[in-house]
Amino acid sequence: MATPAPAAHTPAALQACIDLCLDCYRSCLAEATGHCLEKGGRHADADHISLMLGCAQLCRTTAEFMLMQTKLHYKVCGACAEICEACAVSCEQLEDMEHCVEICRRCADECRRIALGMTKAS
Repeated sequence: MATPAPAAHTPAALQACIDLCLDCYRSCLAEATGHCLEKGGRHADADHISLMLGCAQLCRTTAEFMLMQTKLHYKVCGACAEICEACAVSCEQLEDMEHCVEICRRCADECRRIALGMTKAS
């Protein structure tokens, strides 16, 4: 039997997380296929590109789970937080990747809140 979701999430909290996941999806996909491949060198390292593309895909999937109101969305949010944080660390080691680092960390924070059933303090 599935574990019930943590405390109910407000529509506003879910929408904020959905928006960040979609922003992170767009940013990682664009940066990986544009900036990183064009820049070359360490930016185009297979592990880095693979992580960025995986992050983009998981962010999109996480947003879809929340949009579908899937009861187990919080589990996907937990995985998304972990991958976004790993992507931020990878991007942080390269120059000109500040935007990607920022959006990945923000997405990781919001996904972690949803995964843990926490609400954002106002």
